[in-house]
Amino acid sequence: MKKFFSTIKNIFSIEDLRVRILNTIGFLIIFRLGTFVVLPGIDPSKLADKAEGIFGLLDTFLGGAFNNASIFGLGIMPYISASIVIQLLTMAVPYFQKLQKEGDSGRKKINQITRVLTIAITFAQGSAYLAGAIPAEAIVLENKVMFTFSAIVILTAGTIFCMWLGEKITDKGIGNGISMLIMIGIISRFPGSLLQEAITRGMSEALFFLLELIALFFVVMAVVLLTQAVRRIPVQYAKQVVGNKVYGGQRQYIPLKVNSAGVMPIIFAQSLMFLPAMIASYFADSSDVAQYIGATFSNFQSWQYNLTFGIMIVLFTFFYTAISVNPNQIADDMKRNGGFIPGVKPGTATSEFIDTVLTRITLPGSLFLAMVAVMPAFAQMAGVSTNFAQFFGGTSLLIMVGVILDTLQQIESYLLMRHYEGMMKSGKLKGRSENIAVA
Repeated sequence: MKKFFSTIKNIFSIEDLRVRILNTIGFLIIFRLGTFVVLPGIDPSKLADKAEGIFGLLDTFLGGAFNNASIFGLGIMPYISASIVIQLLTMAVPYFQKLQKEGDSGRKKINQITRVLTIAITFAQGSAYLAGAIPAEAIVLENKVMFTFSAIVILTAGTIFCMWLGEKITDKGIGNGISMLIMIGIISRFPGSLLQEAITRGMSEALFFLLELIALFFVVMAVVLLTQAVRRIPVQYAKQVVGNKVYGGQRQYIPLKVNSAGVMPIIFAQSLMFLPAMIASYFADSSDVAQYIGATFSNFQSWQYNLTFGIMIVLFTFFYTAISVNPNQIADDMKRNGGFIPGVKPGTATSEFIDTVLTRITLPGSLFLAMVAVMPAFAQMAGVSTNFAQFFGGTSLLIMVGVILDTLQQIESYLLMRHYEGMMKSGKLKGRSENIAVA
């Protein structure tokens, strides 16, 4: 306990870190307040509770904003969808590939295009949201056309504001702002779900509740292991004599993470999984196929939903790993710095070796990621309540663990940079890693 308070004191003694933490808390409070501001023209007392299926899971990500029909009803999800589209275009369209290679100017142009696309997607998703998630009796304005137009404009403004908050957290706070907004929405629902589960079980099922907590603990441990697991590739640097001094000659490592994509495949896949149910709601009255699709993809216990979700996670894991880790660049940097992998020729052979290792570790990592993501369905089948099952592994836990670890790594880096003792005496936080080759 003494170590804990000492670490907290060290954290707030660094002015830059203290300001960033307070900025992050302030931005998150603003985001949470916005989730309770209901769209004009809606009677909150007549809103239906869509706590089941994909709508309930989406509401968990948005911290209740979806069910509340708030101005942040779509949250940051349209921006995630726009980012997916742009990243796909950078893989297939030469114009976007050229922008990606132009450095800061190219990234600024891509960000501008992403924002414009976010507005277009928000208009489309806003229309589906009003049609599929807002009961007609909850709308108190007589002019339905005016209500629909004004609500879509407000939802779009809310999404743009959430996007701005995320960028400000990344720039002036701690952690990735977009992921942080999703995480805080999830965490806000956890205490209530845990308390509801405990009350529901009561004394008669206290043992079952205890087993749930034990299982949750081991699931968290497994997710932490998945997030932190790395495959270290040894790198040997040739000795260089400069004057009377000898540089290099030591062995370092390239840490390739088993899950290099982090939490983004989950966010990407989940942002797309709610679209089939929403689109199907438009044609449910006139098409049996639309009714089937809507019912299937609104039930996250169905095998069709979980199979599609798992496949999308695997694909997005490979896709995001491919665009975030460049074996050619790593090999070129190693060659330029006089480093080589023992037994592997520098250049093309090194690049192919790294790519092979990355593919081999990404496959089991993506499968385990998909398995953890669909665990809430199995937890609910075992008797866990719907609300608590969403945190019993699955997307919610993966996002929370990934974002929290990333934030802790940044704080750890600040502490070590200022020569303070880190947050843990042992462990493998990124800021404490040793003998890591910079490539």
